[in-house]
Amino acid sequence: MPTSDAEGKDWSLERFELHLPNTVTDIGPGEGTYARLFRPVHNGVWWTAVEIHKPYIAKYKLKSTKTRSMYDEIHIEDVRESEGHLFHRDLVVAGDVLEHMPREDAIALLQKIEAAGAWHILVSVPIVESVQGEVDGNEHETHVHQWDADDMNNALRDLGGSLESYRGKTLGVWWWSRR
Repeated sequence: MPTSDAEGKDWSLERFELHLPNTVTDIGPGEGTYARLFRPVHNGVWWTAVEIHKPYIAKYKLKSTKTRSMYDEIHIEDVRESEGHLFHRDLVVAGDVLEHMPREDAIALLQKIEAAGAWHILVSVPIVESVQGEVDGNEHETHVHQWDADDMNNALRDLGGSLESYRGKTLGVWWWSRR
């Protein structure tokens, strides 16, 4: 769904406040959960969104000409085909998005993000069985892979760097750092 469970959001906000990134790419922002959560903390951030489902841009007012937009730059495309420069950021957010693609595609995307030079990666995925089909006509909302916490933990550890994690009842959240 274009929304996200509240679980782990306070934990994510604490890490954001600790690192205060100046550039963020939000993969599959949906309704803009992370931009809404993080923007009030640090106003100088350049926010880029990569959204596959164009109707969400207008529906959730991700880009506005009348008021300050949630996102400074929006790319409407499949993130697996995005140019690497979109991931050369202080933070790349993959919030409730990796379950919407095959595991091998998610691993390749994480590797691409790391190779492009991201300093931090925030990942959130359901860690319980979470069957979901299309939502409001958006086939990209289908859950293709069911992650478990250990599998995601290992996938991110394979990138090197350091890793912190939060395991809730429904969601797992990880903060990967290059350092």
